[in-house]
Amino acid sequence: MNLSSLQQASSDRVNSTLIQTIKALPGHSERLKHAMEYALLIGGKRMRPFLVYATGKMLSVQEKDLDGPAAAIEAIHAYSLIHDDLPAMDNDDLRRGHPTCHIQFDEATAILAGDALQSLAFEILCDYPLSSELTNKRIELVKIVSQAAGYNGMCGGQAMDLEATDQSITQQRLEDLHSKKTGALLSACVEMVIALAADITPTSQQYLMNFAKIIGLAFQVQDDILDVISDSAVLGKPQGSDQAQNKSTYPAMLGLEQAQTYLDDLHQQALQALHALPYNTHMLVSFTNFVIHRAY
Repeated sequence: MNLSSLQQASSDRVNSTLIQTIKALPGHSERLKHAMEYALLIGGKRMRPFLVYATGKMLSVQEKDLDGPAAAIEAIHAYSLIHDDLPAMDNDDLRRGHPTCHIQFDEATAILAGDALQSLAFEILCDYPLSSELTNKRIELVKIVSQAAGYNGMCGGQAMDLEATDQSITQQRLEDLHSKKTGALLSACVEMVIALAADITPTSQQYLMNFAKIIGLAFQVQDDILDVISDSAVLGKPQGSDQAQNKSTYPAMLGLEQAQTYLDDLHQQALQALHALPYNTHMLVSFTNFVIHRAY
């Protein structure tokens, strides 16, 4: 399968899991349930689930064992976008080309939808069907996601991002910020698959986690660049919002040309990490190229 076909297949598969999960929820709060469904299913590139499935395919993990991690990480991602868009955070009214959750519903419902999606992610990891020989991995999967989503990961990175607004920070601080805010969830995608894989050597684990860290940073650098050079219709969210809010970004710190040069360097580092692996890394190479060259 080529990249586009595998992206579509992984998107369809995780969407099916998410739809079934939401439909199975009892109906005592239909408005909240609709807000959760809205945030999960109004679109998105499904890049994190794709990374789960592509890494799992490379390491010969069964697809059915990847469905839980893929759905859980997307639920965490959707919750983070809801809260990121809130008036107290970035105060955005457009996400994936649609009204943000607090605009479509209301602020209180959006907050609760984010909270509920976060909890739902851990329910999925605890309950989804898993091969009998892997059932002892559930706690490890929960630990990986909780660390990536919490103080030591996404939430901590978001706090650092807020603190850095209107401030001058070092490039190392900016890299640490983004490795938590954006990179931690992408690294968790790979780390969960490693936990489910058999016979992967410590050296291969190290190369693969290094790749995940690099691609997480590259993802954010390209996001920063696109905020400068793209437009809202293509991005599906307000263009120029980072500049308008005086956020700490790579183009703001390095200049656009140097930020693009840095992105090129990260691209090569990611490919080198993949090249060192004793597996068929074709799909992860294609994924890397997509992250670097994407327009949205």
